[in-house]
Amino acid sequence: MTPEQILEQYGPREAMEYDVVIVGAGPAGLSAAIRLKQLAAEKRQDVSVVVLEKGSEPGAHILSGAIMDPKALTELIPDWKEKGAPLKQQVTDDAFLMLSETGGTRMMNMLLPKCFDNHGNYIISLGNVVRWLAQQAEELGVEIFPGFPAAEVLYNDDGSVKGVATGNMGVGKDGEPTENFQLGMELHARYTLFCEGSRGHLGRQLIERFKLDAHSDPQSYAIGIKELWEIDPSRHTPGLALHSAGWPLDPDTYGGAFMYHAEDNKVYCGFVIGLGYENPYLFPFEEFQRWKTHPRIKWYFTDDNGNVNAKRISYGARAITAGGIMALPKTVFPGGALVGCDAGYLNVSRIKGSHAAIKTGMLAADAAYDAVVAGRQHDELSAYPEAFEHSWLHAELNKDRNYKTWFKKGLTVGTLMTGIEQKLFAGHMPWTVHRHAPDYALLDKAAGHQPIDYPRPDGKLTFDRLSSVFISNTNHEENQPAHLTLKDPTVPVRINLPQYAGPEQRYCPAGVYEFVPDEAAGGSAQRLQINAQNCVHCKTCDIKDPTQNIVWVTPEGGGGPNYSGM
Repeated sequence: MTPEQILEQYGPREAMEYDVVIVGAGPAGLSAAIRLKQLAAEKRQDVSVVVLEKGSEPGAHILSGAIMDPKALTELIPDWKEKGAPLKQQVTDDAFLMLSETGGTRMMNMLLPKCFDNHGNYIISLGNVVRWLAQQAEELGVEIFPGFPAAEVLYNDDGSVKGVATGNMGVGKDGEPTENFQLGMELHARYTLFCEGSRGHLGRQLIERFKLDAHSDPQSYAIGIKELWEIDPSRHTPGLALHSAGWPLDPDTYGGAFMYHAEDNKVYCGFVIGLGYENPYLFPFEEFQRWKTHPRIKWYFTDDNGNVNAKRISYGARAITAGGIMALPKTVFPGGALVGCDAGYLNVSRIKGSHAAIKTGMLAADAAYDAVVAGRQHDELSAYPEAFEHSWLHAELNKDRNYKTWFKKGLTVGTLMTGIEQKLFAGHMPWTVHRHAPDYALLDKAAGHQPIDYPRPDGKLTFDRLSSVFISNTNHEENQPAHLTLKDPTVPVRINLPQYAGPEQRYCPAGVYEFVPDEAAGGSAQRLQINAQNCVHCKTCDIKDPTQNIVWVTPEGGGGPNYSGM
């Protein structure tokens, strides 16, 4: 049965009414909810607010570097220190390494652009910060429904957004309701704020429906892969923020790595690769594993004899919306708004988005509150983008507007032009460099490239994807329709495999996509096997598939990763 047939037979769905429905309990969504309730308390005119979260709890699906600029948090909750916010380890030193295959050079801090200055920032677990924000929101009277993914946008007769519907539970792989079937419910609102994070499932639909990106550059993304380690105290420098560029990537591929030294001998290390890369044989996960073997990096994980004595604790991956202000779509439409990374407010030059998510959550909440108390509903919250244009966040993003585009032209050009724009012009350059193609369109055919020989994992410092997914605590109910859907099931074998060497089996950081022998067809025939239960909800496949044949839809609530300390 199709979802439409299920609704026709088992409907109608129960509906609940709210002033504001917020999709996603991340930094953006929770900040919006908190701000709405703060305004209600200040002005003694309450608004009803609910937050939907597809993860098992707030923070379960949250993945970030993360170094946090506390500027926006201080605006939202000025006494966050007194209230016990988990921002404990301030950055004490910035280090930037340019790596070659065997060596590396640390750039002098005085030569680093302002975007690499983390003075006053904190090394954090963003998941823990989100859990704390959820507590603050609930104390203010916000309803939070974890394990309830928003699966569908609902529209009024005039085309405005009416709210969302949660997904059905207990539907089997065959599409038929099981004994555990439960029909989804509808949540109607005067305004709906979409705060789903990068490449939001519903946000993507809204951008297309309302043509919100008609006057923007094509959006650009990256994939961030991250591990949490506990290392030897003698190798630990609390507050060190280390970044690297160069090896193992070739100079024409945008990307780099980080290692952040948090408290308690913990380090967050990760690798970011722009999804506009050209080589279909590139394997982002393996590039990250290889980076850890560099002598300047491996030292942190070993003892004086070179033996690995560190312990890997957790693993995760997530797409990053990295196009910056020039790729920012229109963020409002009748009945709702895109907030945080669902719109693309991340500052890729600073590798920071949490402060932008919090700030835009506040700005959207201000606009929504004023509209609700004025008796309005289902119109455009024009005050939200207007407030953004006059905010410090707009000024920050505008200064760094060319960063990602320059690095698309290679490491040398990117480094040189970033230095010129940030050091000489202080971000006030009189030019803008535009992008003209989406990431998926930049993937070359396999015939123009050679396969890359990656070393086998040793299980101590380097690992395979399946053992990594295991420590991400990823789980899905197996008896449910695959949430990784194909518009045309013939495309992977008919086009992607012969022309692009099956890139889906490499760009996925969780081993979801696998080409296996097609026994039914016989001979050397292959088929694409989708291991949906491995999915960490990074959205890379939805972005990078060269034929745009893969569409990520929401699975049952509570599924996916359950990140701890990430």
